[in-house]
Amino acid sequence: MKKVFTTGQVAKICKVAPRTVSKWFDSGRLKGYRIPGSQDRRIPREQLIKFLKEHGMPLGELEEEEWHKVLLIGTEKLFNDRLKELLPENDDYKFELANSGFEAGTLAQSFHPDTIVIDLGLGRFESIQITGNLRKNEAYASTLIIGLAGEDEAEPEKLKEQGFNDVFKKPFDTAMLATNIRHIAEAKRAD
Repeated sequence: MKKVFTTGQVAKICKVAPRTVSKWFDSGRLKGYRIPGSQDRRIPREQLIKFLKEHGMPLGELEEEEWHKVLLIGTEKLFNDRLKELLPENDDYKFELANSGFEAGTLAQSFHPDTIVIDLGLGRFESIQITGNLRKNEAYASTLIIGLAGEDEAEPEKLKEQGFNDVFKKPFDTAMLATNIRHIAEAKRAD
């Protein structure tokens, strides 16, 4: 994730000529700095996002970086709908659904989720296997993995030893789960 952009890179993102970006910069509308001993300009990522939002311009490729992506694996439609209602896309949340371990692996690779919610109703062994495979990959080291355990789950805390960050036992409060995800997303955005 780039933190600083050249005028040429900003021009590509905004789909304008580099000269236009230079004018925005020189007029003070787009904040940044000049490289000492050079005329080259640099625009910090947060200043570019602020400028684009203030002017109602699309964030383009920067938009995806703002999303908190949630992969739901084997979860029920009612749960999915409620979670999407509590974490709406216009608040920068994006969701993908997987109904099998294979589909989960494929989506994890292409979607790069920040949070993964696995319903152990998919199969306890398969859910643990999915989590184990993800945890072996360095790219998912900081991914939050939440398990949804059935009422008959004897020791939900034991699942944390298998790589889950948190386990919610059914029946659980979907609003509380959404609040946890929101806190993590806000902390990530503040970084």
